[in-house]
Amino acid sequence: MEAQRERNPTCGTICLKYLLFLFNILFWLAGGVVLGVGVWTLVEKSDYISLLNSSFYSASVHILIAAGIIVIATGIIGCCATLKEMKSLLIVYLILLLSIFLLEIIAGVLAYINYQECFPLCYQLDDELRQNLKGTMQLKYQQPGEESVTQAVDKLQQQFKCCGSGNFSDWRDSVWIRAKNTTQIVPDSCCKTPSGLCGRRDHPSNIYKVEGGCIKKLEEFILSQLYILWAVGIGIAFLQLVGMMVTCCLYQNLKEDPY
Repeated sequence: MEAQRERNPTCGTICLKYLLFLFNILFWLAGGVVLGVGVWTLVEKSDYISLLNSSFYSASVHILIAAGIIVIATGIIGCCATLKEMKSLLIVYLILLLSIFLLEIIAGVLAYINYQECFPLCYQLDDELRQNLKGTMQLKYQQPGEESVTQAVDKLQQQFKCCGSGNFSDWRDSVWIRAKNTTQIVPDSCCKTPSGLCGRRDHPSNIYKVEGGCIKKLEEFILSQLYILWAVGIGIAFLQLVGMMVTCCLYQNLKEDPY
């Protein structure tokens, strides 16, 4: 009969359970933020990133999405392990937390090392991206079979309020302008109030002439995404340390509770 009696959890075990459950909710929300940023970037801004002809940024977006899914899945496992008081599942959960934490540390160290190694060549990489965007806009805009590029460029210039890659003068050397089958100086999407053939006048009151080129606006957007990722990453790393300590304490308490 005594072997069949249910164990009575101590007050400390109950507190640890609720604390770990709260941690998992926060951990799950952090994963949702990472996943949301990745999906939003993929859905809303993928056209812009594709204009850079670089796999680095598209790969970063997919890494964001994968990381968010892993964090959410880990949080769900943690909630199940906490509510059901399954010590074996707690071990799995602790291993996942430790693995994610170590991967974050390794990624941060590699990013720092790569930055140190590329500096001052990092500016040359930026110049390469600028040339990629400039070449894409000049060679593919309004060309047969490049409708997706044309739409992406128009969307980029309108939403970021810019004209050309570096500035509006980049359009002078575009295949579209030099074909001499248009009277326009810049695309209509460069206009502050777009309308048919409004790109024939390049006055600052008509087009985004003094606001700067699109590559600068695009780089600012990408940096803002990285800042969000770094901020969330730091928050998740801190939560993980707390979560690992609470998980170890809860596991020890469950181990000591009588069955």
